[in-house]
Amino acid sequence: MKLTSIATVRDLLQRYGLRADKRFGQNFLVEQGYLEKIVQAVGFSPGETVYEVGPGLGTLTQALARAGARVFSIEKDRRLAPLYAETLAGLEVEVLWGDALTFDWHQVPPQSLFAGNLPYNIATPLITRLLLSGRFRRIVVLVQKEVALRMTASPGSPAYGLLSLRVQYHAQVRRVLDLPPGAFFPPPKVNSSLVCLTPNHKPDHPALFRLIEAAFAQRRKTLRNALEAAGYDPARVDQALEALGLAPSVRGEALGLPQFEQILTKIG
Repeated sequence: MKLTSIATVRDLLQRYGLRADKRFGQNFLVEQGYLEKIVQAVGFSPGETVYEVGPGLGTLTQALARAGARVFSIEKDRRLAPLYAETLAGLEVEVLWGDALTFDWHQVPPQSLFAGNLPYNIATPLITRLLLSGRFRRIVVLVQKEVALRMTASPGSPAYGLLSLRVQYHAQVRRVLDLPPGAFFPPPKVNSSLVCLTPNHKPDHPALFRLIEAAFAQRRKTLRNALEAAGYDPARVDQALEALGLAPSVRGEALGLPQFEQILTKIG
């Protein structure tokens, strides 16, 4: 059964006595054209493994498997088990029951692929975990457009912040396309975006991200005052700002990743 129309999805939910559960952020993608674009963005060869989170009814799962992928789908909602027996029958798909936020992503083979229509409530922490695992060569996700804008934001823009820097430290990121609410059932109240990340496999840098977190903890404060509030030596911060030619009134949102790295080398 191909799940590429709202009528088919509605009928399936009714037959199994199910409804989209807000606790799991369930909005099922049903537009065939968008499913094909996601498959193209993942860019796998037949027989390659793709890890997926939030399969929902299995619409994207089906599209990936029918295009030749071997799919491991992580799903938390066990109500869907009997439904998968129908929608995923005969496909190279294994459902792994559990929470994607506690799944051990370090056990995934290196250079793996990831695709997912991510529940809005876990998108940011999950993307961070995927990047920190260092196991993926490409990560393709559907997220709330607001999250996509934060991931791709530049210094000085309203969306720029910790997530921007975290993602851009670990990967090249691009917003592939936007999706309207009508592409999903039930339609969400927000627009969505497809984002493609190509990780660079840099190891984590806890000291750098402690500094960045401190810089954005209180956005209205100057960088100097925000860092002083977090326990950094104000005299050394002043010296670092002066050495980089930055005004004492500069805020963290004005700085790019290289500038944060330079500040860290000067204040320790």
